[in-house]
Amino acid sequence: MNATPVGALLLCRAEPSAVRSPAQLLRERQLLAPSGDGWSVLVPEGTPWREDEPVDRVLGGWAAALAVAVGSGRPVLALWWDADGAGFTLASGFRRPVGYVWLGDGTPVGEDEAMLTFAERVGLDPVLDVQDLEPLTLPDPGADAQVRLTGLAAVLTRAGLELPRGLTLGAPADRLLAAAREAGAETVEWAGWRDAVRTELHAVEESLDHWLREPRDRTGPKLLGVAQLAAGVPLTAWGLRRGGAGWVAAGAVLIAQGALTLAYGLRRAGRG
Repeated sequence: MNATPVGALLLCRAEPSAVRSPAQLLRERQLLAPSGDGWSVLVPEGTPWREDEPVDRVLGGWAAALAVAVGSGRPVLALWWDADGAGFTLASGFRRPVGYVWLGDGTPVGEDEAMLTFAERVGLDPVLDVQDLEPLTLPDPGADAQVRLTGLAAVLTRAGLELPRGLTLGAPADRLLAAAREAGAETVEWAGWRDAVRTELHAVEESLDHWLREPRDRTGPKLLGVAQLAAGVPLTAWGLRRGGAGWVAAGAVLIAQGALTLAYGLRRAGRG
């Protein structure tokens, strides 16, 4: 990799229409674009990791927040790189995120089990695709961190991923933004709580409506809302205590989602 490029992408296994509203709650201006069959990519416009905390920690928090907000079965993959190396964090619903790291020269420092869990949660072939992921966990003097990330993305193409043209893994953040704009990406930004509540409530209604098809399912939204609040409050407190902007954002998204989901469940239960 180059001397000091710092960059990051968030890949969501969901259409942009399902990602747009949750991404607004991160309160970070980003560019959103389709990225293949059933995938979206978010390119952060800001770079809070340059001042506040490492890029991997920020992106890990954002991925965790988006994975819960977008919904189960739609994992979020954070890819990051800096002068010290590169890596990924995969978040899926409320499950513990998994990740892997390579040093700048490509030396793997993650656990093989993490790569297997990654393949399972993304929905890759447990035999053929895992065989192609295995070399990424082995020493290879000819493969630096950027090559490792490119290899990971190549395997994901079998699951439908197709990065927009010019969005090169390992490139500096400003080059990623330019490529995303050239590809016609839309801007997603915080528009205040009034608009956020309106758009998020609409998203909650769409994602939870299936729970209301039968009377016995009417408690589902309320239980999910309570669970999101129970997870969001301590996560926000932990982020504030540790000075982690990414995890504070994750907790804030969970709290907002939980409150809206709970209110939605109570309202629809009252109608029933």
